[in-house]
Amino acid sequence: MYCAGVCVCNNYVNDEWKYRGFILLLTFLFYTAYHLSRKPISIVKSELHRNCSTVIRPVELNVTNNATWCDWAPFDQDNYQALFGVLDNCFLVAYAIGMFFSGIFGERLPLRYYLSAGMLLSGLFTALFGLGFYWNIHSLGYYGFIQVMNGLMQTTGWPAVVACVGNWFGKGRRGFIMGVWNSHTSVGNILGSLIAGAFVSSAWGMSFIVPGLIIASTGILCFFFLIESESPSFVLFIIIPAQTTEDHSEAISFCGALRIPGVVEFSLCLLFAKLVSYTFLYWLPLYISNVAHFEAKEAGDMSTLFDVGGIVGGIMAGVVSDYTGGRATTCWVMLIAAAPMLFLYNSIGQRSLGTTIGMLLLCGGLVNGPYALITTAVSADLGTHETLRGNSRALSTVAAIIDGTGSIGAALGPLLAGLISPTGWNNVFYMLISADMLACLVILFYYCERKLCLMCGMTVVTAGVTLQYMS
Repeated sequence: MYCAGVCVCNNYVNDEWKYRGFILLLTFLFYTAYHLSRKPISIVKSELHRNCSTVIRPVELNVTNNATWCDWAPFDQDNYQALFGVLDNCFLVAYAIGMFFSGIFGERLPLRYYLSAGMLLSGLFTALFGLGFYWNIHSLGYYGFIQVMNGLMQTTGWPAVVACVGNWFGKGRRGFIMGVWNSHTSVGNILGSLIAGAFVSSAWGMSFIVPGLIIASTGILCFFFLIESESPSFVLFIIIPAQTTEDHSEAISFCGALRIPGVVEFSLCLLFAKLVSYTFLYWLPLYISNVAHFEAKEAGDMSTLFDVGGIVGGIMAGVVSDYTGGRATTCWVMLIAAAPMLFLYNSIGQRSLGTTIGMLLLCGGLVNGPYALITTAVSADLGTHETLRGNSRALSTVAAIIDGTGSIGAALGPLLAGLISPTGWNNVFYMLISADMLACLVILFYYCERKLCLMCGMTVVTAGVTLQYMS
């Protein structure tokens, strides 16, 4: 009986990474679908308001306004950029607010059901936006409401998938593993751009309906196949244990999570980093269309290079932070390098096709690298800190606090871009560079605070546990 137990246990150890790889692939697909369904709005903007003088008008079409006949009301007005900013912020503000509650729900509800319901409802509201084309809806209120609801539903994704991956993978090579895994953000943006671009010029409604169907399908996949954690209940049919241990730890409180050293600082850093990243996410295709005079589909395809650079940047940030042991230092160096690159891209980025491609790849890597590292490895490190005595239930709350704060920046960036862009794109880039430098200052403050605490032998106690600063 003992030998059989040992043999079965050895088989489990050999198969352990197969299960981990399966979970990594599943959660990668899930969050790829989340980002894929967010991207269409940035591609469709240049179709909702076009330069109608360059469009061939059908002979049978009778119009009274030659300047806006090809635009989609209500975005045919002179303030169309502000209206686009309203749509972006309906989604992003709802997402930022909802994220602080999502982590709490994620700790207390089965992640499989939570994720499945979130993806199905996200798919519904994404498709409803596109159906406005076929139902001939021209109400800003309709599209704004859909964006608010979709923003709330999308908050189900991040805390849940980070908690799943954090439960299955330890800290050893977490930076590299989660750096590769976090490429789902950029892969989703790329696929979302290509799918939306395929329909944008003929029937922009399908640019939303197809991504909506995709994320709804992944919700069904999640319901049937997701295994939430490497828990005793999962391995019970593989190992015959003498004793079964259960996690009786209580979910950490919101204030308790805030007292973990680094949570506030990295949350604020992500606010500014995500402000820059999401401004590119929502406005880059329109910027390329306006400055380089590309068509909507061409501008959308070109904008994917920023996300390709983001994939490489996220992986490199993870590898370097694993090798050096310094997550904060890696973020700071990349943020410092990003500021001059943003200035150069705006100055010379459109001079030639080669320059545009190179600058987009470089800016994407430097902007998205720190963002990816903070939302993945840093969040997982803080949420599963060894001094929390194995309370892995803190991970969902910590991830939600960090990403929720970052989402405030994600809402501010596109809003400010919509307000500033009428004064010139140069001013938009000055705003982005300022945000990038503020992110650097927050990391520098955290680094100095950590050094001071180490020199003075200071510690932080929360929930009766002594905590130390992360490098």
